[in-house]
Amino acid sequence: MSRKCLTEKNARRIEKSNRLAAKRAELKKKIYDKTISLEERYKYVVALSLMPRDSSKIRIRNRCNITGRPRGYYRQFGLSRIMLRELAGKAEIPGLYKSSW
Repeated sequence: MSRKCLTEKNARRIEKSNRLAAKRAELKKKIYDKTISLEERYKYVVALSLMPRDSSKIRIRNRCNITGRPRGYYRQFGLSRIMLRELAGKAEIPGLYKSSW
């Protein structure tokens, strides 16, 4: 299990990223718009740099929903490899079961 503070920090980052995603996208759109003057685009670059660092989607770490483990993460299930194997062995994941032959 990961430390509780790390999973909480990641949850705060996810919330902040979702809340400010539209504003970041709008600023980036204006920065890359070639019809706007260079000085005006520079203002948007400064505004983007003044936004919180945690509002960037890059700062979010994929973690297991059960244990909080950051490595061996399967996006399709939202679980780490260890929990995926454990739950699949118990047939608790719909449509996924342990193979035997």
